[in-house]
Parts: sequence; C-alpha cells; structure tokens
Amino acid sequence: MVELPFETEIHSSADTIFQLITDLRGYDRWLSSSAAYAGTTEISTDPIELGTTYVESSPSGTRHGTVTELDPPTRVTFHQPMTMKPRLLGVIDIHATYTLTPTAAGVHVARLVTLTLPWPLKLLQPLVLRPFRQENERTMEALKSFAEAQP
Repeated sequence: MVELPFETEIHSSADTIFQLITDLRGYDRWLSSSAAYAGTTEISTDPIELGTTYVESSPSGTRHGTVTELDPPTRVTFHQPMTMKPRLLGVIDIHATYTLTPTAAGVHVARLVTLTLPWPLKLLQPLVLRPFRQENERTMEALKSFAEAQP
C-alpha cells in the first residue's frame, strides 16, 4: 500500500470547499478534464450520500467509485477501484480521503490517496505513481484557485 498526501490552505469556508468536493456533477465548474480525468458520470444520487456510486473513465482505466465516508463539512472518502486498460494489468485499489480543518484564514484541506497496486504493476511503481501525484496536485490547485476566485 502506498500513501500519497496532499495539502493546501484555501481562503474559503469549510462548507464551501466541502460542497465543491461533494458536488460530483459540478466538478466541470472547477476541474478541467485531463489525460487522467475525463469527468464523472453515472452518479447514482444527487446530492451525494453515503453509498453514492459513480464512474470516472480515462485512457488508462475506469474507476467505479463509492462514497464510503461522509461527515459534512469536515471529511469525505471515495473508494474508487480502477480497472486498468488492458484488464490483464489488474485493478488499482484507490481510497481518496479529504479532511477539512477550519483555520483563522480559511480552511486547511488534506487529501490522502491510498493506493494498492496489483502485482503486474508493482515493478513499475515509480512510473505508475507519477501520474497519480501529478493529477492529485492538479486537482488540489484547481480547487484552491476556483474557491479563492469566488466572491
């Protein structure tokens, strides 16, 4: 298991940030598509609740996600096992947890991504982790930029 931590300070409220993170249908407002993220589809409930499911596809695989923890406005966890393309590469087990802590200037946002790689990818771990790091950094930067640009 590999843990990838990401943190940022955002000059906004925990409520606002939590709403942005949990509005799966609204991600296109603040997170542009990329090679690793084409968008979120097949969202089972709106607004999300514990057990909400969704799908995120990319050229490298498809994530079938579930909201496994929901404690507004401080914590949400998404479990999103990613079936690799081609399938013989296996499934990367992914958990992404956001923890929001109010501060004097706004909110501290911590995102912890936990990955369990299938054996065919373990030897390629550095190559596999690089795009995960890049995409998570991009996501945190986009969240911060969008939230801080709001009136």
